[in-house]
Amino acid sequence: MKAPPAGLFPGDLMWRFEGPLDAQARAAVLCIIAGVSLYAVWRLYRLLFCPLVLLRALEDVGYVPEDGRSKARAANEVRRRRKIGDLPPVYPNGWYRVLDTCVLKRGQVRNVTVLGEQVAVFRGQDGEAYVLDAYCPHLGANLAVGGRVVGNCIECPFHGWQFAGNDGKCVKIPYAEKVPDFVKVRRWPSCEVNGHIMVWFHCDGEDPQWTVPEKRAITQGEWVYRGRSEHFINAHIQEIPENAGDFSHLNHLHTPGIIFKFLQHEWKASWEPQSEPNTHCAKMFLNHSLILFGHRCSLGDIHVVASQVGPGLVFLDFEQILIGRGTIIQCVTPVEPLLQCVTHTIFYQWNVLPLIPKIILAGESVQFERDVMIWNNKKYVSKPLIVKEDSTIQRHRRWFSQFYSENSPRLQYQRDTFDF
Repeated sequence: MKAPPAGLFPGDLMWRFEGPLDAQARAAVLCIIAGVSLYAVWRLYRLLFCPLVLLRALEDVGYVPEDGRSKARAANEVRRRRKIGDLPPVYPNGWYRVLDTCVLKRGQVRNVTVLGEQVAVFRGQDGEAYVLDAYCPHLGANLAVGGRVVGNCIECPFHGWQFAGNDGKCVKIPYAEKVPDFVKVRRWPSCEVNGHIMVWFHCDGEDPQWTVPEKRAITQGEWVYRGRSEHFINAHIQEIPENAGDFSHLNHLHTPGIIFKFLQHEWKASWEPQSEPNTHCAKMFLNHSLILFGHRCSLGDIHVVASQVGPGLVFLDFEQILIGRGTIIQCVTPVEPLLQCVTHTIFYQWNVLPLIPKIILAGESVQFERDVMIWNNKKYVSKPLIVKEDSTIQRHRRWFSQFYSENSPRLQYQRDTFDF
């Protein structure tokens, strides 16, 4: 290689190679540039058009590790040492999400923990989703771990016993002449709606007392899936929906108050239970206002209607003049007595740039994680000291109590173990 002429920048040397390696050097540089460009385009495409998925483990949110401890160790210590208070029953009667529709393909089976139980969720060849108790009554093998879908049945991986999805009855024992009529596993009442597979729980085994409402805008394709978040919360299930009756925390926990001297946020809320035949429902009306230089800016208004259906399902329908309409479906499912899986799934107008609902979901997740920090570290207070402005909290508790029955399981603390 010859010495570069005066005034040539060092970076220009790559283009001044002479000899047999010159073409190879140029090709290598072009390949690197092409690779970086393709990666940038791929990242931009994902940012603009692909759904947002935010998955948080239990220890990721709501705990503050100290003295060099890991988040997992901090979470375990808080769970072990925290006072839990005088708790209501741990599993209210109602509908709960077990899986998202999109993760269960035809012929697949999933093992899920819900309400302290192991269940096998599988999709038969007819396209229907079925939910059965996971353990085979023969010798206790887990049907969802190594089991396979045969027609509309689940086959045990241990001895090949097959159980029908529609009623849980055993329909085949490969080595037996006859299947006893009494052989079956429990079938959980289930439905598949709004992109979720739901199961019905009642402590006394009663049939479903209401149906899960279908969002027509979703089923008709007017609103499309734009992302989801998932959090695990170390708290009693009632703590989470009770936020709907706790208005005073909105302007304290969910806004910085004054971002700049000229810009403020303001929340106004109201909550009302519904009348017959929808006493299992309640609605919260939430309005957000943007105050600019002391004057309300109507372009910043956001109108939210939060419709709670039973103990574990909330539809957050919102509308904003500039960015359109959509809904966030919040599902709260007890995994164990004091462990809740909370998902937020956003569906938005198909003709709005996907980046908009992704930003909304990300912002909602930030706000929700402020609550998680409180829930993960608080004690449940059965008889709180409240002022008259907190009266909606007591109204919400009275409304929520309808989901408990005399035989609803309770948590008892004995000899450092949880029995319910």
